[in-house]
Amino acid sequence: MSARQGLLSCVLVANRGEIARRVFRSAAARGMRTVAVYSDADEHAPFVREADVAVRLPGSAPSETYLRGGLVIAAAQRAGADCVHPGYGFLSESAAFAREVEAAGLVWIGPPAAAIEAMGSKLAAKTLMAEAGVPTARAVDATGLSGEALLEAADGVGYPLLVKASFGGGGRGMRAVGGRDEVIDAVASAQREAASAFGDGTVFLERLITPARHVEVQIFGDTFGSVVALHERECSIQRRHQKVIEEAPSPAVDEALRARLCAAAARAGEAIGYVGAGTVEFLLAPSGEFFFLEVNTRLQVEHPVTEAVTGLDLVDLQFEVAAGRPLPSQAREPELVGAAIEVRLYAEDPQRDWLPQAGMLDGFAFDGVTTFGGVGLQPGGGVVRGVRLDSGVEAGGTIGVAYDPMLAKVIVWAPDRAAASAILASALRQAELSGVVTNRDLLVRILQSPQWLSGDTDTDFLERVGLATLAEPLIGGAQLPAYALAAALGQAALRRAGARVLGGVPSGWRNNPSVPQSVTYAHGFGADEVQVRYSYGRSGLSAFVDGLAMEATVVATEPATGQRVRVTLETDGLRRAYEVHAVSEETPAASGPVARVHVKGPDGAVSLQEVPRFPEPSAQVAPGSLTAAMPGSVVRVMVAEGDVVSAGQALVVLEAMKMEHTLVAPGPGTVASVAVEVGSHVETGGLLAVITLVD
Repeated sequence: MSARQGLLSCVLVANRGEIARRVFRSAAARGMRTVAVYSDADEHAPFVREADVAVRLPGSAPSETYLRGGLVIAAAQRAGADCVHPGYGFLSESAAFAREVEAAGLVWIGPPAAAIEAMGSKLAAKTLMAEAGVPTARAVDATGLSGEALLEAADGVGYPLLVKASFGGGGRGMRAVGGRDEVIDAVASAQREAASAFGDGTVFLERLITPARHVEVQIFGDTFGSVVALHERECSIQRRHQKVIEEAPSPAVDEALRARLCAAAARAGEAIGYVGAGTVEFLLAPSGEFFFLEVNTRLQVEHPVTEAVTGLDLVDLQFEVAAGRPLPSQAREPELVGAAIEVRLYAEDPQRDWLPQAGMLDGFAFDGVTTFGGVGLQPGGGVVRGVRLDSGVEAGGTIGVAYDPMLAKVIVWAPDRAAASAILASALRQAELSGVVTNRDLLVRILQSPQWLSGDTDTDFLERVGLATLAEPLIGGAQLPAYALAAALGQAALRRAGARVLGGVPSGWRNNPSVPQSVTYAHGFGADEVQVRYSYGRSGLSAFVDGLAMEATVVATEPATGQRVRVTLETDGLRRAYEVHAVSEETPAASGPVARVHVKGPDGAVSLQEVPRFPEPSAQVAPGSLTAAMPGSVVRVMVAEGDVVSAGQALVVLEAMKMEHTLVAPGPGTVASVAVEVGSHVETGGLLAVITLVD
């Protein structure tokens, strides 16, 4: 970090989305001007609009835009910025970029390039930390190893083990290996993913400690030689080795263990002359032993939970240190009050192997959300309960495939962990999130599970508790019929609202018996369907859901803003209100427009896809067809025409959103045809292969 005494006046954030917006908030609070850089894919993103100045980086892929340091620095100079904040991800841990920023006469809001370099290789970092007295686990470099030599190296580490990318993070280039027969494929897959995500395919083998908790310590250093530890966070609940829920403090850490963890983290920072915000990550075994994983030489995605329990603005501290000031007393003696939890809200389907989702975000809103600073400790010692939302998206925006599928971070502070869990689960359940499948229901179920509430968390949480149960939709079974009926009635009311004659009469109402109205929905954008049939007569509403009579009275249908209507139903003497939001679209699968219908009720929300009454024959897919669920590039084809395959056998590997996704045979049979080859780009619904299935 190049320290410059005095005020910094204008910052360019070399990042995008919620990261850029987060840095902008603290910069604006200091009276600084803000500069955004944006790719063509991000031209209409909120962070671009909110910056004082925005500079276009031509292209869409990260390699063409956000990863081109020279373009970013030129943008900073053109916009009059005097400092560059890298955020997290992209170039945030590039020592070369840090040096280029300083060589251009700009202040680097990050650690010294030498510290980044020292921790850039996880292998080299382990050696350095061991010398500094920080507990480490054994690791073996897999570079240049293949065949029997690779297997012998894995045997020496022991099973289970992890294959890990030496450069980069975020779970990419990481594979768990349970036995010898998995090693070669896991190493090859991790190398490909690491090379794609980080530009370096170096991987190493490390013993997998299980069960274990992922516990990390926030450190902060200044240019006067101080390195402090700002307590721990636990980030054990993960999918594909990427964090999903983070909290502070850890329910497994007492005062004695906290002191040991913080001391080890401070030693790690001192060993590399650390300045600025960083994180030292550990694996915590049930015995209380902990082992060094890595140092993240940047601000972390989960930094808000530390801010909530300490009352510190970590981005503001970064600016203070970069301006050449010492850490304030609040950071040198940090408070730890209450409990904070953060969840990462992703556009992905946990029930389909975490498949990332792309498309239009029809609705995106949280009730009672505060801006940054409204959660946790406040200046002067006060505390505020509430929900903090750090997001890079908004309703009406498009979720693309060029970047990570995270939509937002939702953070809650409360006096204790149980209260924080309840507030956060409620905020998620009542949020309006529609248009793409998200992991919202999974997050709510985790926060309400007995295992979470008792603090029984580790890195195997999802597998141990059961992903099938945790990922089950909140609205299903006995709750679904009322939501489906509300959807049908809401759609009808919206259609009638635009009628020129008798617009206030319910759609389908007759003063004589007549043919019922009927609509079929696909539940949750999946294959499960629910059919609603209803009619109005002199005695009121007659309704059937999936053929079963449903006793319900329509109390009111009240138009709301846009294509929304509020439907109040009474069943069994209980009144419940449902907000229905319908979005019509033309689709090649139907001869006319169909609707995505989003229903928000007292128990949560559900999205229903209207099934076309008259499907286009040309849009039908032959049985046994393997199609792409989202756009991507083919990186592996494991079968050829004529091969006999079994159900679940891997056939094709797609890369999308910097992650590999394996597509498998839908059932046993023979490969009739393969429609793609390595390097092919496919769109959503694109044909990959056809399997002649065995009955």
